[in-house]
Amino acid sequence: MRQLIVGDIHGCYDEFQELLDKAAPASDDEIIAIGDLVDRGPESAKVLNFFRTTPNARSIMGNHERKHVRAFRGELEPAASQIITRYQIGPSDYPAAIVYMDGLPRYLELPDALLVHGFWEPGVPLAEQKETVIVGTLSGEQYLRDNGLWPWYERYDGDKPLIVGHRDYSGGQKKPCVYRERVYGLDTRCVYGGSLTALWLPDFTLISVPSRADYWPQVQRRYADILPVENGDEE
Repeated sequence: MRQLIVGDIHGCYDEFQELLDKAAPASDDEIIAIGDLVDRGPESAKVLNFFRTTPNARSIMGNHERKHVRAFRGELEPAASQIITRYQIGPSDYPAAIVYMDGLPRYLELPDALLVHGFWEPGVPLAEQKETVIVGTLSGEQYLRDNGLWPWYERYDGDKPLIVGHRDYSGGQKKPCVYRERVYGLDTRCVYGGSLTALWLPDFTLISVPSRADYWPQVQRRYADILPVENGDEE
């Protein structure tokens, strides 16, 4: 069985389907998203539904799924992207979507690679990594910076190659970033007009399709009437 690891989809359902058409996974291949299935793109509900209902598909938790869960619990105020996604999913299905997102694993250890959405702290075993670090929150990033551990990928010390999303590390080129064949960054900013990227395991072959639009500005305009004034959208 092969595994297709897909970078940050962010509601870009059409590009995701195009990527699957191009990759042409077999019926016994597995599709694994690196997190951030939702928010900022036009079809977050469709993307989430695919991973909730497709038997050979699963995802790990991204910082955007974590923000939905925390906002639903009243632990923080939802940003614009969470408000819009909640509207897209609809009030009847949103509680079940939260249950699904809350149940996503924070990491996966596969035979050929480790998967986390965000970052890595050196010297800490996988099971003991801070959730804020591996899921990729702002506080997790600040923790690494405050402790002189940035750029984190230069200090990666895990036993297997690490596959991540969350950030474009290509210097604005919106391309996958491979650091010494040890860290593979798959976030190529599809929702901002870049591309959607995946990686095949076990051979570490990269595959991408171009984005069809810079979606986030369009989505904000489309749903402007449901957003409160001065509601920002933090990372």
